Amino acid sequence: MSRDPRFDPLFEPIRIGPKVARNRFFQVPHCTGMGRWWPTASAVMRGVKAEGGWAVVSTEQCDIHPTGNVMRQIRLWDEQDIPALARTAELIQAHGSLAAIELVHNGYKMANLESREIPMAPSARPVYGILPVAARAMDRSDIKAVRRWHRQAALNARKAGFDIVYVYAGHDLALPMHFLARRHNQRTDEYGGSLANRARLLRELLEDTHDAVGDRCAVALRLAVDELLGPDGITSEGEGREIVAMVAEMPDLWDVNVSAGENDSLTARFGDEGFQEPYTSFVKSLTSKPVVGVGRYTSPDRMLALVKKGVLDFIGAARPSIADPFLPRKIEEGRIEDIRECIGCNICVAGNNLSSPMRCTQNPTMSEEWRRDWHPERVPPRGRDEKVLVVGAGPAGLEAARTLGQRGYRVMLAEAGRDLGGRVARECRLPGLAAWRRVTDWRLGQLAKLANVELFRESRMTAEDVLQAECDVAAIATGARWRADGVGRRHSFAIDGLGLMPVLTPDDIMDGALPPGPVLVYDDDHYYMGGVVAEALRRAGLAITLVTPESMASAFTQFTLEQARIQGRLIELGVAVLTATDLVALHKGEAEIACVYTSRTRRIEAGSVVMVTTQTPEDSLYMALMEKPDALAAAGIRRVARIGDALAPGLIAAAVWSGHRFGREIDRQESDAVGFRRENVELAAL
Repeated sequence: MSRDPRFDPLFEPIRIGPKVARNRFFQVPHCTGMGRWWPTASAVMRGVKAEGGWAVVSTEQCDIHPTGNVMRQIRLWDEQDIPALARTAELIQAHGSLAAIELVHNGYKMANLESREIPMAPSARPVYGILPVAARAMDRSDIKAVRRWHRQAALNARKAGFDIVYVYAGHDLALPMHFLARRHNQRTDEYGGSLANRARLLRELLEDTHDAVGDRCAVALRLAVDELLGPDGITSEGEGREIVAMVAEMPDLWDVNVSAGENDSLTARFGDEGFQEPYTSFVKSLTSKPVVGVGRYTSPDRMLALVKKGVLDFIGAARPSIADPFLPRKIEEGRIEDIRECIGCNICVAGNNLSSPMRCTQNPTMSEEWRRDWHPERVPPRGRDEKVLVVGAGPAGLEAARTLGQRGYRVMLAEAGRDLGGRVARECRLPGLAAWRRVTDWRLGQLAKLANVELFRESRMTAEDVLQAECDVAAIATGARWRADGVGRRHSFAIDGLGLMPVLTPDDIMDGALPPGPVLVYDDDHYYMGGVVAEALRRAGLAITLVTPESMASAFTQFTLEQARIQGRLIELGVAVLTATDLVALHKGEAEIACVYTSRTRRIEAGSVVMVTTQTPEDSLYMALMEKPDALAAAGIRRVARIGDALAPGLIAAAVWSGHRFGREIDRQESDAVGFRRENVELAAL
């Protein structure tokens, strides 16, 4: 297939200083959770994106000195760090793409727990967060040192083979941004006061970088043009615009976004595709240099419109490039329907924030490209001539069937109901989660292309049905159900008084039940479900109190960068949020709650309770089959496996990964080996 000629402008080469990008697709810098601990895994992942057609592939932020370091990020403190980064550049360039590196000094944002160096800032202040560490005010010699460190890091980046070197002033994470922001910079010397003074360090770093490497490398500037803080921060209508005008022609490339990370990485629950355009669209009018911007773009038509309107020269992506590393290639080859669209859930962000290799709900191969040799587009051919029965068409079952079908196995996919998608089909109807439907839609579209996969709706399977299915392997992907007894993290046993008032679960709410009010939503799950159930019921007109043992609502969503918005929305809707509070017993018309610190109890009015605690696997079919080893052998079924939530309830991303792993490894022999490659660091000399 060939691309629609309408999209030809997206594949025009664009000059960036001394370099030329082969098309307009630009993977902007993003973190991975792998950092310098998994340099090979990270490098191979970036190389796969280059293979997928991204003309520019960038690293994550790269520390330039021990006085501003993040343990989970890459670093370029001196020449000792060059080899690992050179591997990244080499693998990106092997596919004809440009390799970009984002140099950063984190200033007051990091406590330097690894190096134990005292953090620095334009003005003295505590470091970001709650750590009992203070950053000292920089003097002129410190500023000269930062310029020297940045220049040397740029030279080492060029030595490592990078094509584009970033000066980073974004996300409220870097020293240049701290100097620009009045709330961080209360200096009275030539680096403080007026905007021209506060921008002095930014100008100097751009000049230094051009002078050091500009003959062979392009110099990019990443700037947050709006912090969404109103008059307390930089705005696109005020100082953000002035800064762009001030240094308009100095960088070879502008990479513009909003700050901080929770705004730049806004989830689909709180923003649509292109949500940054109102803040960044002015930049192109102030500079002749190419501009890249982001907005969780997955629609080729939207991308084309941005280029034709002169809003952007490059379509930037972080999360869409994670969900589908081959997005540009699919547009180029006329396979738009094959694009695996980002759902904006930020599970990738959570992986990094948890200092673990990031994962993706849509793309189960993310971070596994080198560790398990999983390619996002290619799977090995089948190892056996077998027929596989997959029971359950939720995220795990759909992904297992798709992967097995792609490998050439004969697959029967049986779903008990009419609707396909399992939990995804139900959860996507909750407030803000509509984009999650893409998990189901993409897999159904891929399955429709596979003649070796048969789909059976309204086919509830019993153990006898499985035994008579004439299959060689059976995968049980029957999902899980929410518990109604309050058992979860906080309670190991059922809560007292369950029969004294109506008790519902998220499953009941998704089935359309409307509990009698006032409703107490007890959230001991701490991800999105408690919050969206409370929001849905409040929008239905019910009085809602959300009770959680944690110190904030939906506590896990701190890692997906949406917790503040979730709790803020609940409060704005009129939901009463009781944190650090446990549900201990139910009474007629009342719920007994207790402070988690003092155990002091009180009662509040409640007409019903929705328990959002934990889920129980729906594994009765699996258990019934495992009780019939002789019957399985007689039927020629060599293996029965549980996958997804039927094995262990968790994230949708975990269910998809489980289904994919089953499809990849169905014909592998069991082994006590670890199962994936590890990075081995040589011991230092004593």
